[in-house]
Amino acid sequence: AAHRLAVLHDLEEGIDNHFTVTVPGYEDRYLILPFGRHWSEARASDMIVFDEAGTTLEGEGDVELSAQCIHAPIHRITGLRVVMHTHQTWALALNMLKNNRLLPASQTAAFFQGHIAYDDNYAGTADTLEEGERLAKLIGDNHTMFMKNHGVLVVGDTVAEAYHNLYMIERVCRAQVLAMSTGQELEVLSDEIVAQVK
Repeated sequence: AAHRLAVLHDLEEGIDNHFTVTVPGYEDRYLILPFGRHWSEARASDMIVFDEAGTTLEGEGDVELSAQCIHAPIHRITGLRVVMHTHQTWALALNMLKNNRLLPASQTAAFFQGHIAYDDNYAGTADTLEEGERLAKLIGDNHTMFMKNHGVLVVGDTVAEAYHNLYMIERVCRAQVLAMSTGQELEVLSDEIVAQVK
């Protein structure tokens, strides 16, 4: 359902990007849509189970290398059940800027203040487990990560929690990019107001 919603909400790139969930009862097995399946066609029966080595343990299909290398170490190190990584349009647009910081210039943006980790060192494709380990350490206790020149990543204990943050970060990024496009100065909320609405 999350894959299909991501298509509806324009948060996907067809067959690319990845959502993973730790298999209930396990700490080292993960559900993912196999590489090559379009998100609009996703069904529960299509999901495969893979391990950190990238081996398909159940189902038919393969895990894409960057999904294995980013997601499995984040699950292992953080203990979080859900990892969602996308190149969604408005979050990516903000992450293409030299200053990609999300500003608390709206009530909704204020909810993210202090909960975003920033990876400012894009180094190409993620094709080693060390890259996922680096990202896991960087995200820390945050639920959202901005990946400069790349995209966004959110984590959570449930699919609903993670998807809500993925959806809302796109909304606030869109609002900030649109506001910035006017050329006018943004009215950033004070720390006191942010503390009230967080």
